[in-house]
Amino acid sequence: MGRYEELYQRSINDPEGFWGEAAEAITWYKKWDRVLDDSNKPFYRWFSGGELNTCYNALDRHVEGGRAEQTALIYDSPVTKTVKRYTYRELLDQTARFAGVLKGLGVKKGDRVVIYMPMIPQAAMAMLACARLGAVHSVVFGGFAPHELAIRIDDAKPDVIISASGAIEGSKLIEYMPMLNKAIELAKHKPTKCVIFQRPQVKAELVPGRDHDWEEMLSKAEPAACVPVLATDPLYILYTSGTTGVPKGVVRDNGGHAVALRWSFEHIYDTKPGEVYWSASDVGWVVGHSYIIYGPLLSGCTTVLYEGKPIGTPDAGAFWRVISEHGVKVLFTAPTAFRAIKKEDPKGEFVSKYDLSGFRYLFLAGERLDPDTYHWAHDLLKKPVIDHWWQTETGWPITANCMGIEKFPIKPGSSTKPVPGFNVKILDPGGKELGPKQEGLVAVKLPLPPGTLPTLWQADDRFRQSYLSTFPGYYFTSDGGNIDEDGYVYIMGRVDDVINVAGHRLSTGEMEEIVSTHKDVAECAVIGVGDGLKGQVPVGFVVLKAGAQRAEDEIKQELVKLIRSEIGPIACFKEAAVVARLPKTRSGKILRGTMRKIADSEEYKAPSTIDDPAILDEIKVALRRIGYAQK
Repeated sequence: MGRYEELYQRSINDPEGFWGEAAEAITWYKKWDRVLDDSNKPFYRWFSGGELNTCYNALDRHVEGGRAEQTALIYDSPVTKTVKRYTYRELLDQTARFAGVLKGLGVKKGDRVVIYMPMIPQAAMAMLACARLGAVHSVVFGGFAPHELAIRIDDAKPDVIISASGAIEGSKLIEYMPMLNKAIELAKHKPTKCVIFQRPQVKAELVPGRDHDWEEMLSKAEPAACVPVLATDPLYILYTSGTTGVPKGVVRDNGGHAVALRWSFEHIYDTKPGEVYWSASDVGWVVGHSYIIYGPLLSGCTTVLYEGKPIGTPDAGAFWRVISEHGVKVLFTAPTAFRAIKKEDPKGEFVSKYDLSGFRYLFLAGERLDPDTYHWAHDLLKKPVIDHWWQTETGWPITANCMGIEKFPIKPGSSTKPVPGFNVKILDPGGKELGPKQEGLVAVKLPLPPGTLPTLWQADDRFRQSYLSTFPGYYFTSDGGNIDEDGYVYIMGRVDDVINVAGHRLSTGEMEEIVSTHKDVAECAVIGVGDGLKGQVPVGFVVLKAGAQRAEDEIKQELVKLIRSEIGPIACFKEAAVVARLPKTRSGKILRGTMRKIADSEEYKAPSTIDDPAILDEIKVALRRIGYAQK
């Protein structure tokens, strides 16, 4: 039995012993009463009775343990031509003082704080400062439109919002304050205190009485001490798209999260304390939480916070420069980034300009890694390219080639094997376990390991309904796939209406709700269509109201503007077709799955329940008209 098999079997057969040992890598104020509390199934809790502080484990512990002068965070911003390094001592000082700012504004354990910031060091300090006080942070991606921010404000009900004057996207300046002001205007819950970090590139006009200047407050603040919290207390809420269009507030606890991320850093990413690790994501997404901020710092590593793009800031060699300049050992990014680099520099000529000799691994996740992109990256870098799969809900990888345990041969198209703790099964619709290479629904047998979501924010019933009701005793991932005879897992994609645009999960249901508000639209459907660069992009089909005689292109431009206003440019909604009718079952259900197959030139069979098969030919014509040639 190899080392992986030994660890994996122990994690499944003796989870309490396995994770109890892993938890020794974390500093506790009080040890747990039970490693795994299963007294209220299916709501499992890890390390119940234990007390700790996540910020203490990410910063104070390392300062006290001899890493005070080691670089904790490298801020690399090609858009502002800035590189700034913070030692563990400096990051602790800034974080403790900002925690003092929040404490002075009345923030205490259990309060919620919304963070709406670009990729700047202050975003990391804000998150860690909340953790220091035991407050629950909810980071909202800085590119989300006011409507989206308002929904999250109403659900989390924050006491304070932390934001910045704006962001720099390539050569464009994006002002945050108009969006923040509009969101607060739209929200029913009205936060009365905001802290704004003024960036020199874009100044914001503050609202008197409500808004406080970050630097001014920081200069007067006293450092705040760490507040002990229960292992089962929430650390953060992160909203992910729901199929109803209402986002789901994924809850992450303190104890299980710290244990799982610390373990994953060593065993999955094979990264040791003191080494430089770079996750090219955003703090608004789960990857940014787990592997820009918490994972590297809990592990005593140096993390890179990058405010730039894989191309255009300034060129397709941007990633190679960062790796070379900062001595990055491991890079984690999305396949989309590499497809963009490949499109811009197909022969990989920029690589030869930089010294990548110290670079060890490239990890890719966020969407399916197509074999073509895998081979291009592997042939170019001559380093292991590791596909791994996980979700916002799980907080860390479900399947991976665990480089710190045992290196398995890579099979392009597979994210290798289940990570210890995740009992992955392929089930048929009736819940029966399927055999090797049989395509089915991917589920994880309960209990989920530490670090995964214990529930949704103030929505236990929705948690049960969304994830646990399809297959009792299992967490349903909403993905389809299979496991081969060697135990390698192949994830084929979502089976619900959440699509994956460049690694970002977005709800087509929510887009349909927005498209349907257009004055001329009678009904609509939005589907995710395969895209060579972004994985999937949304395409809309609209049936116009009687008497609405408008040019298709004119309608399309208005819908693009509408989606951009309500969700933001991140939705990548650029194509829509006007059709006479939508394909439906006799009971009125729109056949989105069939439409997706047509758009992706996949084989399909008209369902026996379809009310008129001829409508599918009309969909093909509409797709060709907007540039999707069908085979």
